[in-house]
Amino acid sequence: MAPLTPTRSRTRRRAALLAAGLLLPLPLLGGCGAGHDDGGRITPQDIGAAARPRVADGGTLTWAVDALPSTLNTFQTDADAATQRVAGAVLPALFTTDGRGRPQRNPDYLRSAEVVQREPHQVVVYKLNPKAVWSNGKPLAAADFEAQWKALRGKDSAYWAAHNTGYDRIDHVERGADDHEVKVTFARSCADWPALFTPLYPRAVTGSADDFNDGARNDLKFSAGPFRVADRDEKQGTLTLARSPKWWGEPAKLDQLVLRALPRTERAAALAAGKLDLADVGAADAGRIAAANKPAKQDKGDKPPAAAAARPAALRGIVVRKSLEPAYTQLALNGASGPLADERVRRAVARAIDRRAIAKSVLGPLGLPVDPLGSHLFLSGQEGYEDNSDAIGGPDPKAAQALLAEAGWKRAEGDSRKTAAADGRAGTGRTLGLRPGPAAGPVPSDETAEAEEAADAAEAEAEYAADDSLDDGTGPDGKPAADGGRAAAAPVRMKNGKKLTLRFVVPVSSGTDSLRSVADRIARRLDAVGIGTEVTKVGDAGFFKDHIAAGSYDLALYSWPATPYPATDARPLYAKPQPAADGSLVVEQNYTRVGTDRIDQLFDQASTELDTEASRDLASRADARIWSLAGSIPLYQRPQLVAARKTVVNAGAFGLATPRYQDIGFKR
Repeated sequence: MAPLTPTRSRTRRRAALLAAGLLLPLPLLGGCGAGHDDGGRITPQDIGAAARPRVADGGTLTWAVDALPSTLNTFQTDADAATQRVAGAVLPALFTTDGRGRPQRNPDYLRSAEVVQREPHQVVVYKLNPKAVWSNGKPLAAADFEAQWKALRGKDSAYWAAHNTGYDRIDHVERGADDHEVKVTFARSCADWPALFTPLYPRAVTGSADDFNDGARNDLKFSAGPFRVADRDEKQGTLTLARSPKWWGEPAKLDQLVLRALPRTERAAALAAGKLDLADVGAADAGRIAAANKPAKQDKGDKPPAAAAARPAALRGIVVRKSLEPAYTQLALNGASGPLADERVRRAVARAIDRRAIAKSVLGPLGLPVDPLGSHLFLSGQEGYEDNSDAIGGPDPKAAQALLAEAGWKRAEGDSRKTAAADGRAGTGRTLGLRPGPAAGPVPSDETAEAEEAADAAEAEAEYAADDSLDDGTGPDGKPAADGGRAAAAPVRMKNGKKLTLRFVVPVSSGTDSLRSVADRIARRLDAVGIGTEVTKVGDAGFFKDHIAAGSYDLALYSWPATPYPATDARPLYAKPQPAADGSLVVEQNYTRVGTDRIDQLFDQASTELDTEASRDLASRADARIWSLAGSIPLYQRPQLVAARKTVVNAGAFGLATPRYQDIGFKR
């Protein structure tokens, strides 16, 4: 088969593959189940909200990042989460998102923005806030919009732009009725036009290819936000943003916002030492912080409680703010070749796993909602969310076994049921529905084979039920099981003399313990229906490039960020792979390598439909078809855990909302 070669990403999701379970996104502005009237359950943000009068004026807040940004241009391929954080504080965002992920006009920059004409061409008019100026005193103008459009439309390869989505639909940009009005005319309708021009760069950055490629790497010539870039210290690993004197809106409460590069493994200690004020942390550190702040029962006498004395006192000044990230974790099934090229096998995998049990195992201990995600395109709480998972069906080992049998994968003759202990893994001390395999002899009749298939399905269901009872990782005596309660494995199924064994790529970097636990939970569900797994443990460096993008995997766990504009942004993730002239396969960002012409058509229609409800309906229909292909199985929305000093307000787990940087500060 021809090699699979992904193209350079064409959406702002390009740098947002959460390769090893660590979030590296650029936050962005159909079916059955829950309708999109209420968008499903929403998990509110947790930011220590405080009205501006209750926020102290001044101070420096230090916020951890994984690394200092290699560029401050969010439209370049090497932009990352730190890039976006800087842009959010220093550059114009014409639209932000609220707590439900809905685009909202930003009055600091826009008096209005609306579609004034639909036929024969869509026309959008932006009326700018006359007070909005760059740090050199010049007002935001049509020339800035025009320069950004030309840099990102994809017609000039000299610009190292990561994508041209949306900008490639614009026909021309011009001055409107006055200097504070911009008129944008589209050659092709764009439903997600609010996604454009956020952030907006000055034409000094986008006006030439040299400036675009290199002019905004370590600094920005001009800014137009509540903060400005003040200093970058590579030795200290810090990037300092200072309050902007040219800002016309409500002034930033902080004097300085310092981004400090620090590995996640070192953040709890830095928080305890007073070197950080705000940091994303993992579940283990969140647990340590919670334990340090938990009141202990008073011992008899005057002595302090022993448990309290043993806790790190410095962590008692830290709180963990919790919500759900605007991102979801999925099980990806590579349908390019091998057993998973057969849709029936992919559907069998989907029916074998229990998404609710997986979501419960990850989110339940954190006190977060444990509902599995029912959409590839919207998160629960977003307008437009519909649970389309019924297109594939719920967990059902009988259905999974029937699909495998239909695809020609039969129970291995002469094999016997192996317990977890016999398979090299510690068992629970309990034998679950085991029976000897058939004695060697003639090939059984069809009736015998059918009977054995039925018996296998019944046993798989019994093991499945037993596994359900052990989902908390305990054994039958209630004590922790050595293997988390792994049920007995069924014989691996065979076809044409080959075993049904799938390559499962699992990340092993720091902070991915929960993903490895999820992978084990999935593997034992597959065991129960006769699907074997060969686990390959991979570090951050090679996880995406060498396995996901290269197509060297059967099963993998990775995450995508959500977006308010899925009709446009999500299309490359699910687009049908197309053959290239050199014989390779262009997959865009569809690393599962499965798609259909109809899904592409529905995305195209949704992205050009200017009626919001109609566009969402088309997107929902696309989502249901994506579910039925079983190339991507959404599991759960990722937990968002942010450790903050108790005095920090208006910052933490932002959920679906855009941070309001000028309100971040310390409690008065």
